[in-house]
Amino acid sequence: MSFNPDKILALAGRNLHGISREELTDLYQALLQEGMHGLCFSPYVEGQQPGDTLTEEQVRRRLEIIRPYTKWVRSFSCTEGNELIPIIAKEMGMKTLVGAWLGKDDQINQEEVEGLIRLANEGYVDIAAVGNEVMYRKDLTEDELLNFIQKVKQALPKTVVGYVDAYYEFEHRPRITEACDVILANCYPYWEGCALDYSLLYIKDMYNRAVKAGNGKKVIITETGWPSQGTPLYGAVPSDENFMKYFINIQTWSKLDDIPVFYFSSFDESWKVGAEGDVGAYWGIWEKDEQLKY
Repeated sequence: MSFNPDKILALAGRNLHGISREELTDLYQALLQEGMHGLCFSPYVEGQQPGDTLTEEQVRRRLEIIRPYTKWVRSFSCTEGNELIPIIAKEMGMKTLVGAWLGKDDQINQEEVEGLIRLANEGYVDIAAVGNEVMYRKDLTEDELLNFIQKVKQALPKTVVGYVDAYYEFEHRPRITEACDVILANCYPYWEGCALDYSLLYIKDMYNRAVKAGNGKKVIITETGWPSQGTPLYGAVPSDENFMKYFINIQTWSKLDDIPVFYFSSFDESWKVGAEGDVGAYWGIWEKDEQLKY
């Protein structure tokens, strides 16, 4: 089944009600085969978690799996083997959004930022992201984050530099918004308890709020997705069907309205249950054993 935007848009407009599981799976597979703008890279195999060192073999294997489906890949760190992700992705012909992970440990923050600058100077970074949800987690003050953003911008005058956070942080923190070359917004209707039927309208509102806050700057959705298993959050219910419906709606919108989206995520990762509850392990397009879910 080839990508038919008119048919998919018509179905998306009625929230994909009344179609069979088989037709839903066909639509999902057609959009997946068509490829997507970007994909968040999940590097950790079963038994690993942040803090463990990635091997070149596992990074290369997983990038080979996702390469046919995406133009861009997003990484989250520049240490502990994560620095291999943009190097190998570039070798494979993909574009890269490369993140320096910032938290409460200044020594690690300095190593991350230096790693990001080094990778960019070596030609492996198309967009540099200085931190991910640092304001949301309250790991740094606004001034501390701004200092890191300015340091990277000064070191990389020819590289597009931004910061990743929830869409509403760019409304609430105009100094950070002003410092960014591009607005990198995470948009999750699921985490705000939105029912699947309203999730497309909801994320469009999230995106438009980021666009308004950006005042003319380009907005990229750096994360969005829906879990396939786990405990519901108010009206947001994880399931295989809702996972596929959300993916179909988001990818159709991304293609037809030319909205750059990095889908979250590539692979299921069990370690995420610690921070996110049982749904944390089920955001991937591929299962933890690297097989496609659907």
